[in-house]
Amino acid sequence: MKTNYELRYAAHPEDAKQYDTKRIRRDFLIERVFAPNEVNMVYSMYDRMIVGGAMPVGEVLKLEAIDPLKAPYFLTRREIGIFNVGGAGVVKAGDAVFELNFKEALYLGSGEREVTFESKDAAHPAKFYFNSTTAHRNYPDKKVTKADAVVASMGSLEMSNDRNINKMLVSQVLPTCQLQMGMTELKPGSVWNTMPAHVHSRRMEAYFYFDIPEDQAICHFMGEIDETRHIWMRGDQAVLSPEWSIHSAAATHNYTFIWGMGGENLDYGDQDFSKITDLK
Repeated sequence: MKTNYELRYAAHPEDAKQYDTKRIRRDFLIERVFAPNEVNMVYSMYDRMIVGGAMPVGEVLKLEAIDPLKAPYFLTRREIGIFNVGGAGVVKAGDAVFELNFKEALYLGSGEREVTFESKDAAHPAKFYFNSTTAHRNYPDKKVTKADAVVASMGSLEMSNDRNINKMLVSQVLPTCQLQMGMTELKPGSVWNTMPAHVHSRRMEAYFYFDIPEDQAICHFMGEIDETRHIWMRGDQAVLSPEWSIHSAAATHNYTFIWGMGGENLDYGDQDFSKITDLK
């Protein structure tokens, strides 16, 4: 196995306005989330969230404590949310064993124990996407499926945004320190998410897009409401969203995305909305 990581530093919104396409993609887009028998992660200075992925193919992969953590275990001072977006897999956390199928999630609280990832079938490997934030105390580990989620059906086909928001690793379902995660599924014929756009200065966010054909693409929108930017993305890619930035997207096909948030507020409804007509 191989563990890869990189650091991403925070940007001031006045500076980000000057970034060209290459710089925007370098600072905010995470192009390589999955690779066979690798654990890839980005340590972001936005609320110190770590965004990553593990894809075990015939090997057991370990969630290693990367050097910036300065800790004996990855979860020594952290919590983590894991979604399986591939074939059936298994996550082991100390003596606990959790089987995760497609679109099932797992919350692991802080605590000094080894975490490993493996696939049940190397021909159809699991893909474990994860977000991790700092944690001040331990909360119990818990597997969460869509049956456990708080589901909000929003939008309409006429507005091209008919979707189900599955709130899975959120305070209404289980206790966490600051991590909140869920999965939004857009129905056929719908392509817009998070519109009208909003910001929440009390927390940052990361989006991971998947369930989209290989020959199609997603256009993610970021930036301040009166000066937006865009990033073209493929499936199985993630993007960082600063606390000052909107986070919305349209695609050439319907898709699914996983949202993860870190910060000081656990209230899902803590949002400052903008009018669609105010976007520039």
